[in-house]
This record gives sequence, structure tokens and C-alpha cells, in this order.
Amino acid sequence: MDDDDSLLSIGVFARRARLSPKALRLYDRQGLLTPDRVDAVTGYRYYRESRLATARLIVRLRGLDMPLARIAEVLAVPGPEAAGLVAGYWDGVERRIAAQRELAVHLRIQLSGGSEGMDTYEIGRRDVPEQVVLTELRHVRPEDLPVWIPAACDRLEEAAEAYGGVVAAPFVVYHSQVDEDGDGPVEVCVPIDPARIAEVTSAVRTEPAHREAYTTITKAQVEYPQILSAYDAVYRWIEENGRREAGPGREVYFADWASAGPASEVCDIAVPVA
Repeated sequence: MDDDDSLLSIGVFARRARLSPKALRLYDRQGLLTPDRVDAVTGYRYYRESRLATARLIVRLRGLDMPLARIAEVLAVPGPEAAGLVAGYWDGVERRIAAQRELAVHLRIQLSGGSEGMDTYEIGRRDVPEQVVLTELRHVRPEDLPVWIPAACDRLEEAAEAYGGVVAAPFVVYHSQVDEDGDGPVEVCVPIDPARIAEVTSAVRTEPAHREAYTTITKAQVEYPQILSAYDAVYRWIEENGRREAGPGREVYFADWASAGPASEVCDIAVPVA
């Protein structure tokens, strides 16, 4: 130990690190910040002064509400890699906050009787041509959708390469309700070149041409259950404008999900109308 790197008692070290002795004992048990010396008789803990930087870093990471297990990962790697871990953690926090903000909007709409805030969704209409689609159909619970949908899209997009690739935005059709009481089925659809349909050996069908009402939502708004507010807005528009549903609701994913931020528009909530 260097002469300038003196041992500090747990009380002194705690004060200078802006931590409580109780927190230091917890970090010792977690292996985050173990003492440099423990008196064999008294059990008193002592820390090198040079470790104050690590202690203060832990304080700041806890200020981000970072779990202790994630802090251990940050402490275990070099500075540039640790910076990347902090950035990745905070990106996740911002996505969660954005999703919670949208959930609060959904709950306010729901608790106010279902009408407040519907005007925040701009409803459009468009004609959709007939499409030939590779499909994957499954009964699925709400909590499984965020994993299954992208995985199914990846599988179908890979299969589409054999037929010239994907020719339009993938979409997800909800043939029946998916919520706490229902599990679909749900169908992921990837459009391919219609001229190649005779070559297809996997599940394929033709999606009829139709007109649909739709609204565009952000990545944060896609989270369940706040996505239900967008569906409610489209169905309300259909009812108020004297239209009739002509098919099950669907989500059309037109943007790169991985690179999109919480406020990026990524999806259309659409319902075929007569």
C-alpha cells in the first residue's frame, strides 16, 4: 500500500464517500465494495482512501436507480465499456418512462369513460391492394407478444428471401381479442411478390384488397395496454362516421424497430371498413 493511500475507518470512509455505514456493509455483502482490511478482533472495516472514487461512482449509479447487479457489471469492466453499459441502461429507462407516460394517458382515457383524449389520434383512410403474404398463426398472451411478433417477423422475412424478399410492410392481424381473457389467434403476415406464390411451400395466403381506417402511433404507444387507446380511437371513428368493420384489426409495422426511439412513429393501427 502506498504511503499516500491510507486506510480509513468505515465511518470516515462513509462520510467522505457520502454513503452510510449500513450501505457499505450491504455493498460488502454484494461484493461491490469489499473492505481492504477487517480487524480480526473487533470486526471493524477499513478502506483504502483510493477507493473513494469507486464508492462515489456507486453513489451516482444508484442515483440513476440502477440495480446493484447492474452496478456490479459496470464496475467489472474498463471505462469505455462501462460507459456503454450506463448508456444502454439509461436508454432502457427512457423507453420505460415513455411507455409509462403512454400508459398513464391510456388509463386517464379509460377512467374518464373512454372518450377523453381520443382527438389526440388522427384517423386517416386508405386503399390497400391485394397482397400475397407468408404467415405464422398462433394463440398468444399479451405478455408474449413483444417477443413472439419480432421473432415471427424475422422467420418470415428470412423465408421471403427465397421468393424475392419482402415487398411491403409486415403486419399483424388480431383474429380475436388478445387480453387477460383471450389469446387470439394472432397472425403475423409478410407480403411477397404475388408472381411467386406458386413456388411457396410454407404457409401462404392472399389478403384481399380493402379500404381501412388507421392511426399512426409511436414506439412507446405500441406497449400493451396503452396500444388499446389507439384501437379504441379507430373503432370510435368507424362508429361515429357510420362505417362498418370489414375485417379484424391489425398493426402495420413500417419502420425499423431496433433503431427507432420511443417517440418515433413505427406502426399503424388499422381496421378494414366497408
